[in-house]
Amino acid sequence: MAGLIGLRMRQVWDLTRRHGLWRAASMVRRRLSSGPGSLKSRNVFMHYDFVRVAKVELASGKALAGTLLWFIPDFNIGSGGHQTIFRTIMHLERMGWESNIVIVSPTNHPTAESARQDICNHFFPLKAKVFMGFDGLPNSEFVIATGWQTAYPVRAVAGDAKKLYFVQDFEPSFYPTGTESVLAENTYRFGFFGITAGGWLARRLKDEYGMLTHAISFGVDHGCYRERPRREPEVKRVFFYARPPTPRRAFEFGLLVLEAVSRRLPDTQFILAGWDVSDYVIPFPHLSAGVVSPEELADVFSQCDAALILSLTNLSLMPLELMASGCAVVSNRGDCVEWLLNDEVALLTDPTLEALTDALCDLLQDDQARLAQCQRATAFARQQHWEASGDAFIQGLLAARQALTPANNDAVYKEPLHAATSV
Repeated sequence: MAGLIGLRMRQVWDLTRRHGLWRAASMVRRRLSSGPGSLKSRNVFMHYDFVRVAKVELASGKALAGTLLWFIPDFNIGSGGHQTIFRTIMHLERMGWESNIVIVSPTNHPTAESARQDICNHFFPLKAKVFMGFDGLPNSEFVIATGWQTAYPVRAVAGDAKKLYFVQDFEPSFYPTGTESVLAENTYRFGFFGITAGGWLARRLKDEYGMLTHAISFGVDHGCYRERPRREPEVKRVFFYARPPTPRRAFEFGLLVLEAVSRRLPDTQFILAGWDVSDYVIPFPHLSAGVVSPEELADVFSQCDAALILSLTNLSLMPLELMASGCAVVSNRGDCVEWLLNDEVALLTDPTLEALTDALCDLLQDDQARLAQCQRATAFARQQHWEASGDAFIQGLLAARQALTPANNDAVYKEPLHAATSV
């Protein structure tokens, strides 16, 4: 019996690492609600039901130009990828485009209205209507896949809607070689027009899968992420984005680097944020902040001299936010990083324990070099605005409209259409 309990605990822990706390809890609740036998029954067909969607019908009648139907995975409060999606929708709404949102199963929210309330209360106050499932969906000029799981129902959408794919990372790399990695990679061959977070993804999807792509860049919330007075300037502090459920951020590797730095510079203080890591053995003095609000995170950034940010797939938003807050960034080299960062604004090294340890120690010991890097980086970050990213997304929509419209319909789109008008 004890062995079975231990097995179930390990299974729950694995679900939490892969899917996050709230989605894991939802999955456990669904299994328990079906009785004890469900724990012995692994339903592959239910888990991958989204792959087998045969047809998604939109409302009849002509779509309005400038209307978008976003297919998204369900979300947790604080999800960075969803924040970028909702921020983009907000910008489009301000520019006269009309969006609606479809949440693809499996779902955490009990109703579409509860999901909409969470979006408005914890992300942005959107006008968009939220749908749970595929019934009663409005006809739209564009249908947009986001996470790879949503690409399958978008492929199944019937009619003339133009099919787009908002790609924020190379998702096959999120999984070991197997079912998920293959299913995720296959979505890049569906013939969608790709709008990508950065040039690395745009080039990769074009070169390896033949996708038409349009790259947009990142922005910074300058009202939140800014330089603030240091309260203890004599103390050297290092920030680390610690998120074990997200393997591409290399949590375990980062701990090894921080431990090596602490042995070399024992007076250094370390702040970890992004996840509750209280159950990890961390053999050096540190503050584990867990999951914090953007305002709290911005304050933490401004109190640190350097930050270790590891990106083994596409770059996260955090380097720009750190730079805007006056903190020097150390990161790994790679095309997935260097499409945005360079040696002028960040200390980039090979992803080895020795190189990353040396880089952090060099910055902490050389105040002049660190402050010079911070000045260049802060100036660079101040040039990055979400409004520009939103405008670039609109340019991607216009490019997709031109690329995906049949030749005999070209006359309909002689002028860029920002507001919803009949076509």
